[in-house]
Amino acid sequence: MWKTKEGSTGRLIQLCIGYFVFYVITGLSVKYFLGKADLGFPGMTDMQYLVYSTIGGNMFALAVVIILGWYRIQSNGTARLLGFTVPEELLYIIPSGICTAVVIPTTTLMYSLPISVMVAMVIMRGSVIVISRIVDEIQIRKGILKKKIYMEENIAVVFAVIAVAINVFFGKQGEFDFIYNAAAMTILISYIIAYFIRIYIMNYYKNTRAKGVKQDNKGFFGIEQIAASITMILGGILVFLGFRYFGWDLPQVVSFVDSFSNIHPMWGWAILAGTAFGIVAFFSVFIFMFKGRTATFAGLVNRLTSLVAGTAATLLFWLFFGGKFPGTADWLSLVFILISVGFISAAEKKRTLELKATHELDDDNGSPKAVTSAS
Repeated sequence: MWKTKEGSTGRLIQLCIGYFVFYVITGLSVKYFLGKADLGFPGMTDMQYLVYSTIGGNMFALAVVIILGWYRIQSNGTARLLGFTVPEELLYIIPSGICTAVVIPTTTLMYSLPISVMVAMVIMRGSVIVISRIVDEIQIRKGILKKKIYMEENIAVVFAVIAVAINVFFGKQGEFDFIYNAAAMTILISYIIAYFIRIYIMNYYKNTRAKGVKQDNKGFFGIEQIAASITMILGGILVFLGFRYFGWDLPQVVSFVDSFSNIHPMWGWAILAGTAFGIVAFFSVFIFMFKGRTATFAGLVNRLTSLVAGTAATLLFWLFFGGKFPGTADWLSLVFILISVGFISAAEKKRTLELKATHELDDDNGSPKAVTSAS
C-alpha cells in the first residue's frame, strides 16, 4: 500500500487518482444510460438518470458517514443552535450542505438547458476555477488566509480558463441565447452562487483552525453530507407538492415527477452506477479542502482532474461503446490543461517547501513536525 502523510504531495496525487478513476466511471455511466434506446442503450432522460444516480450516490455517501461516525467533528469551540450546545462549525457547515444540495441537481439540470453540453461544461468548470481565485482574494484581504498566491498559480488559472473556454471558440453562433430564458438563468445563477458559498465556507473552515485543533475533513464532509441529504429530500417533497397542488408545470418539474410515476426498467442499475458519483464526492471535497493549499490551487487541481477524466471517458466510450471520438476542441483543450498542470506542479513544489519551513508538514525523514493534522 502506498503510504503517504497528510498534506503531502503524495497524498494529493492519491486523491487525484481516486477522483480521476471514479469520475471516468461516472462519465461512462452518464453516456451509457443516456444513450439512445434504438442503439441498444437504456435511453433514459437526463432527469431520470439525475434522480436515480443521485439516490445511489447519496445513499452510499450517507451510509459511509453514519457507519464510520463521520458526523462527529473536532471543534474550535461550541455554540447554541435550536436550544442545543453544538460545535460552532455546524453554524456554517450546515449551510454548506444546503448549497451542496443545490449544486448536485443544478449540475445535471445545466445539461437540460437550451445550451450545448460543451458550453455547459465551460460554465461549470470555468466558474469554479474563477470562484476559487476570488475566494482566496477575499480571505486574504480579510486576514483569514495567511498564505500568498504564487505567480505560477495565477498563470495556471489563465491556462485553465483558456482550456475550458476552447470549446466556445469551436461552438456555433447563438449558443448563449439561453440568457433570455428565465428558468435557465435561475438554474445557472443558483449553481454559481451555491458553489461560491460552499467553496468560501470550506476554505473558511480550513483557514480558521485554532492551534492544536486538527483540520477534520471527514467530520466536515459527514455533517455537510447529512445536511445536503435532508435538504434534497425536503426539496423533492416540495416539488411533488408544488406539482400536485400548485400547478408547477415547468418541464424540469414534470420530468422529475415522471421519473417516479413512470419508473425506467433500468432504475436499479442507474442507482448502482450512482454510487461512483458518491465516491467521487469524497475525493472532490478532500481535494478542495487539502491541507495547506490555497483555494486557487485546490480548485485548479479539482477541475483539471475532472477535465482530463472527461476526455478519458469520451475516449473509452468511443473505444468500447461506439461513441464519438474526442474532437479537435477536446485535444486542444487537453494541451492547455497540461500546460496548466505544469504551472501548478511548480507551485506545489514551492508550497511544499514553505509548509516544511513553517512546520506545517512533516520533513522528508518522517519526523513529526506538523502542528495540526487532518482526519
